[in-house]
Amino acid sequence: MANPFRHREEAPVGLITVTVMLGLIMAIIDSTIVNVALNTIGGNLGASTDEVAWVATGYILANVIVMPLNGWLTALLGRKRFYAISLAVFTITSFLCGTAHSIGMLIFYRVLQGLGGGALQPTAQAIMFETYPAERRGQAMAIFGIGAMVGPAIGPTLGGWIVDNATWPLIFFINIPIGVLAFLMTLAYIPTPKFIVRIKGGIDWIGLGLLSSGLASLQYVLERGEHDDWFSSDTIVVLAIVAAVTLTWFVVKTLRDAAPLVDLAVFKFRSFTIGSIIAVIMGFGLFGTSLILPLFFQQMLNFTAFDTGMALLPGALATAVAMMVIGRLANRIDGRYSIAIGLALFGWATWLLGDLNAQAGYWDVFWPRLIQGFGLGALFVPLTTMSLADVPVQELAGATGVFTLIRQLGGSFGIAILTTLVAHESAVAWNVLASGVTQTQGMPVQTLTGMVDQQATMIAYDYVFRVVGIVFLLATPLVLFMRRPKPNPKIAELALAAE
Repeated sequence: MANPFRHREEAPVGLITVTVMLGLIMAIIDSTIVNVALNTIGGNLGASTDEVAWVATGYILANVIVMPLNGWLTALLGRKRFYAISLAVFTITSFLCGTAHSIGMLIFYRVLQGLGGGALQPTAQAIMFETYPAERRGQAMAIFGIGAMVGPAIGPTLGGWIVDNATWPLIFFINIPIGVLAFLMTLAYIPTPKFIVRIKGGIDWIGLGLLSSGLASLQYVLERGEHDDWFSSDTIVVLAIVAAVTLTWFVVKTLRDAAPLVDLAVFKFRSFTIGSIIAVIMGFGLFGTSLILPLFFQQMLNFTAFDTGMALLPGALATAVAMMVIGRLANRIDGRYSIAIGLALFGWATWLLGDLNAQAGYWDVFWPRLIQGFGLGALFVPLTTMSLADVPVQELAGATGVFTLIRQLGGSFGIAILTTLVAHESAVAWNVLASGVTQTQGMPVQTLTGMVDQQATMIAYDYVFRVVGIVFLLATPLVLFMRRPKPNPKIAELALAAE
């Protein structure tokens, strides 16, 4: 009997795990590490705030374009070749980013880097899911989740240290030795499973164009909407229409095609569909609060950059611990209970953050962040495992790409919605507070205005934290619609049989 998991005879699971985790962590950290260096980069390259923002935005735009193409590109190039090319693109463009002498060239290289980085995360997840036997997939997703969830928290702290103690190009140069090592290990250890059927025929250029333009337009609207005052901007209006038309056209075309660019048939699996909805909410909370919390700590609590990193650290550590614990218990408990507990804990902790005031200190933040991190760790492992459990192994590459994209878009929606709510609620609270303020005892108008601004912004942040908490608590009943996966002996036999 042919064994599609032949690589277990050729390379230990541990070496395959190290190989894919190197690429995953490198790509994940790079999505956030640059954010703290934008002001420094802009100053050195003579770029405006709007121009330098594209260093971060361009990377994310490229990410969301390539993620759903993961299955198609894997079938076109083969697993090993695709992963190796992605690592090579990411590593080479990291070097180019560090050598850029103009903002235009840096943005261009970051887009290319994003094309490589966007492929690493879903491919790594598919390799991990295929490499481990069915009874150990919870552990595999725990290892994967530590990189995927903790990485964004490490990025800003590492980036801040590099900027403070070295120069900004080191943010990109640090990827080179890691990328080279991961590339060589990929050539040595990563297989192309036998069940992956190479694509025959030409490229669906129409489908590729529709998907690329639609996702790029949607991501631009979400990234720049608040900055450009949403639909007051002609650019936002046009791109919103482009996104709606092209993505609708793409979905219709995909459902009709015999060999679609992105296989949407994975949504026929109930657990994958429900898991994807929960993944949107998880991305909404994770990425949304990852942006809001540092702003809140520095603007309202006057934390330094280091203090902010230390305030975020308990959550990241709790996530890692929770993932390791849940990963070991994955086969002993119903994953739906863990998902429900994770959603409830994250929602409760975020609600607690809504009780803070301007006098709050580190320990007032510590416990909500610890609970929030543990909830996220309890949620991620079973959500991923259960969502992909019913997907046939030959469709995993496409399914992981779609699943990763959905979580990423959930994060983009979260950032867009939460930043808009902060601005809107600040304005509303300012008008209410200002209407009741009278100048007394000769207090300067400037002082009174500053006090009103501070209180209005605090009210807005508290409101946003509670909105996130409510969303997570309301999402908890969704787990009732997920089907508890039963052990699939065919997959176990496939994984262990000799070729």
